[in-house]
Amino acid sequence: MMDPEFFLNEIGQEIEQKFWQNRRIMSFDQYLELFFSSPYRFVRNAAQYTLDMIDHFGVEERITPLGKVRRFKVFDVPFLKGRGRMVAQEEAQNALYRTLLNFATERKVSKLILLHGPNGSAKSTLVSCLMRGLEHYSHTDEGALYKFNWIFPSEKISRGGIGFKSLDGKEVSGENSSYAFLEEKDIAVKLPDELKDNPLLLLPQDLRMRLFEEAFKDQMDRERRYAIPDTMMYGDLNHKNKQIYETLLNAYRGDWRKVLRHVQIERFYISAKYRQSAVTIEPQGWVDASTQQITVDRSLSALPASLQNLALHETKGDLIDANRGLIEFSDLLKRSVDSFIYLLGTSEKGIVNLPNAVVFLDILMIASANDQQIEEFKKIPIFTSFKGRMELIRMPYILDFLEEEKIYADQTELLTREKPMAPHTTEVAALWAVLTRLKKPVDERYTPPLSNIVRKLKPLEKALLYAKGEVPDHFTEEEKKILRANIDQLWTESSGYPDYEGKLGASAREIKTILLNAAQNPKYRCLSPLPVFEELEAFVKDPSVYEFLQVEARDGYHDSVKFIETVREYYLDILDREVVSSMQLVEESQYRELFEKYVFHVSHWVKKEKIRNPVTGAREEPSETLMSDVEKILGVSENRKEFRNDIIQRIGAYSLDHPNEKVDYVEVFSDLFQRMEENFHHERKKAITRITENILRYSTDEASLLSDSERKQVEETLSAMKERYGYCATCAREVISFLKQHRYT
Repeated sequence: MMDPEFFLNEIGQEIEQKFWQNRRIMSFDQYLELFFSSPYRFVRNAAQYTLDMIDHFGVEERITPLGKVRRFKVFDVPFLKGRGRMVAQEEAQNALYRTLLNFATERKVSKLILLHGPNGSAKSTLVSCLMRGLEHYSHTDEGALYKFNWIFPSEKISRGGIGFKSLDGKEVSGENSSYAFLEEKDIAVKLPDELKDNPLLLLPQDLRMRLFEEAFKDQMDRERRYAIPDTMMYGDLNHKNKQIYETLLNAYRGDWRKVLRHVQIERFYISAKYRQSAVTIEPQGWVDASTQQITVDRSLSALPASLQNLALHETKGDLIDANRGLIEFSDLLKRSVDSFIYLLGTSEKGIVNLPNAVVFLDILMIASANDQQIEEFKKIPIFTSFKGRMELIRMPYILDFLEEEKIYADQTELLTREKPMAPHTTEVAALWAVLTRLKKPVDERYTPPLSNIVRKLKPLEKALLYAKGEVPDHFTEEEKKILRANIDQLWTESSGYPDYEGKLGASAREIKTILLNAAQNPKYRCLSPLPVFEELEAFVKDPSVYEFLQVEARDGYHDSVKFIETVREYYLDILDREVVSSMQLVEESQYRELFEKYVFHVSHWVKKEKIRNPVTGAREEPSETLMSDVEKILGVSENRKEFRNDIIQRIGAYSLDHPNEKVDYVEVFSDLFQRMEENFHHERKKAITRITENILRYSTDEASLLSDSERKQVEETLSAMKERYGYCATCAREVISFLKQHRYT
């Protein structure tokens, strides 16, 4: 058994060692030494620091039907294993990054960033990811932040010599030795700096400029990425610090080194929980900053005589707590204009005028608002002057249902506490949500032939195009090619309009509630799409509650009730393929082998090349019979030349995006493999019906009526459904019953 005393001593030594390693407390001399080792890290303003934090976690490229999209990993919160991550919203991420880059280039934060979009579009999640990224980054060497305190020793210490510990823990003493390391019993007064001024501001501006010239000469600091910010070039100490500094300098007859003896450098860590450079103001909160006199609360005799007659004031409030970090104004426009008008000036100039002081701030200000509030805000007469001090970043609802599904996948642990969950449960919920958000393309905004193509696009087809790049089968090969090449036009069609795509529709919050309610449905032993459909049907019965349910349906769009049936059919198609595939009536490799042969012959046919017969060695024409048979299975009856050319072009496009990789035909031609499977299903419908009936009998009293071969087939099917797709036995029986009812009666 471990000795508790030994354990406590061991832990104590480890904590103390980390304390010194992390440079939690330093003298100004030591701080300056650290500054010269990596000067750029010590001069960053809030925007530059946030940019470096984002870059610290890295970036990745996500391949979408729209092309490559840059995603910043901090929004995946890898340091918390993804808990509370932000799904999608790459456009908003990049807009934010560009804005911060502009601030860094301008050398100051000059605007308030306003995130706007419909309710539940992850605006607060974006800020939360930033705050948690800043918290984590501030604990790294690269992200170390420092402030300072004023230390006034007891009379005993001030009369005698003092010593302090250096970074290696050794005792140091001397005429200019610091009071930074005094024990609490030897300190008469400690005045912390609630504004967390950068310690380098203790140097007068002209000397500070010389310091920077020396530190950054010959571009020796390889980490330097941006220009030195205005706060460090031209800034000064805040009022209280300036009072103390000037008073001590006078008292010591200009001996600046003696002034610095009173400076204790302290490392601080960003923390939203403790409101340390990360503050969120709720709509009902009042953003404030104020001052109060501090000398009246202390024994005047404890301060040096030169300071006893000063009226020192300390500042407090949300803006003060957030200094040198980030402040979030949640639902800013819910407040009256008068309550936040001064914030726009603060964000532009970085100052707040208080009764007893002018406060200099270094804060990144981010606010959120919904679109309705934005529209009302634009109507006020002075909006134009406000607009110049704000950077608007739009955050619509997600339009890619595969990305939307990731939001609900994060709920899996919560949803599966009492019952298992079947595959595609969150997928159908996400698809329905996205369908409610899609707008009918306005064909007048396009030129022919694209205008004729988008006019025929149905909601489900548009959703599949956005998520998977799939184009509808009813289009000709030329139309498919044109549509694939112009997905980005479709995506951005309404982005310049107030009534943009993704502004209206079901929010993720509503869908989460629907899934939670579906999990509680006593009719079902597992959570599957079946109870989700029931919850959706109940949800749309009262359109007065949600604005998107009140929008008039037009050409199939905005028809939330009909979308339930659309999604149900979509799910039945998937379920049908998975169940039949699990029956293993045909090996999937047969599809692949047949298609590979087809591509081989088509490739030579397009190039007008002959094929070497492996048996005879003779050069022969590509087999028109094989190609025609496969095309018949795929439902291609016209424009076969165009179809074959398109096959080769799609392979070429895949190879460009995936160099040095073998072409994955199932991935590239998922739509064609699906057609092959559907053709097979149609030809073997009777056999499939019989097996589904046997599966349902297997768990009843009629199981004894099954033959050994039938029982084996059922068990192999259920096993394949579990191994290939993740269905438990209970889920499998429930969804197969649903499939039989709708497809095999």
